[in-house]
Amino acid sequence: METQARGVRNRWLIVVAAIFMQLALGAVYAWSVFVKPLRDANPDWNVTDVTLTFTLAIFFLGIGSTIGGFWMDRSGPRIVATAAGVCYGVGVFLSGFAYHNLYLLWFAYGVLGGLGMGLGYIVPVATLVKWFPDRRGLITGLAVGGFGAGALITAPVATSLIQTPGIGVPLTFNILGIVYFIFVVVAAQAYTNPPEGYRPPGWEPSSLVLSQRATHDYTLGEALHTWQWYALWAMLFLNVSAGIMVISQAAPMAENITGVSSIVAAGLVSLISIANGAGRVFWAWLSDMITRRYTYLALFLVQVVVFLLMTQARSFGLFAVLAFIVGLCYGGGFGTMPSFAADYFGPKYSGFVYGTMLTAWGAGGILGPILIARVKDLTDSYTQAMVIIAVIMLVSAILPLIVHPPTTDRRAPAQAPART
Repeated sequence: METQARGVRNRWLIVVAAIFMQLALGAVYAWSVFVKPLRDANPDWNVTDVTLTFTLAIFFLGIGSTIGGFWMDRSGPRIVATAAGVCYGVGVFLSGFAYHNLYLLWFAYGVLGGLGMGLGYIVPVATLVKWFPDRRGLITGLAVGGFGAGALITAPVATSLIQTPGIGVPLTFNILGIVYFIFVVVAAQAYTNPPEGYRPPGWEPSSLVLSQRATHDYTLGEALHTWQWYALWAMLFLNVSAGIMVISQAAPMAENITGVSSIVAAGLVSLISIANGAGRVFWAWLSDMITRRYTYLALFLVQVVVFLLMTQARSFGLFAVLAFIVGLCYGGGFGTMPSFAADYFGPKYSGFVYGTMLTAWGAGGILGPILIARVKDLTDSYTQAMVIIAVIMLVSAILPLIVHPPTTDRRAPAQAPART
């Protein structure tokens, strides 16, 4: 009984550590505050050059998650989370020496920092689904909610540091790198795996929960031999593509569609950041009650309506509300998918199975911004891009309708009694 009570206390300590760790990792969403200062200091750098740093960070986040998931299954979560803090902290710190060196910036922040983010992102997600079989959705939503809200803290702090005489961009990177290193490495020491087959005292899964969960812990190789893994990958990819399309162009979209000033439009970025964090918790909590598949169905259908309404929004207030909902849905996809994958493929190897699935994040992070930018260049309007993504969301709604847990008992036919 004492061991069980200590386990319950430990699991909530991991939740707290996860939130603080993800707040540090989620600072990547505040990258836009560095864009103008870096361009002002380097007139030969264009927007694409500087933005590629963020793109590389998101891409290598997916790679780092895959590596981290594989590493966790062999060495446990603590060492992987510690390595994440080292890579991420050092990467951001080194970015301070890349003030006039674009290639070093791409490597330090984009590659090394991105790998650190990926290593760190997968650890709390894969660990907490094992500790909380009773609240998988809510608890993973809380864990990744910190990532979505990270920019809320970092953006004003980084802006203030950049504008402080004697500090500027280089020292801001140095300071943030040290802070991130401390936050992530300290939080990493709280991580540990539960005993095999752990269940909270007195908890028994309902029939609805059992109907949506696999009875077998799939290795990555086994998961990749099911069509369900690719269906979940596609669902995450499509949701990311839709949300990040708006996130990447939120301010200019608001100016173009509603005619507000750039100062007013810039406030939309913070609003979407709030929605991103809140959506990860809200939709994940909801998924515990209505199942993950119906949560994703709702995410897609809500976005169909919202993107169509965006084409007609002429007031900034209405546009801001719609953008907020898109941010909720974007975050909701991340909040719900870790428990979705653990339900379908079991929690034991979830680090590797879901870590590999996060390559969908990197792919969506490339497609979404490119799609909206290309359509804008061709039509000089965001309207057609909104219609295109609304249609994509409508078609995407087919996936949660048809997906179900993979069949695990492949030997059942062979065990059936012979006919006489």
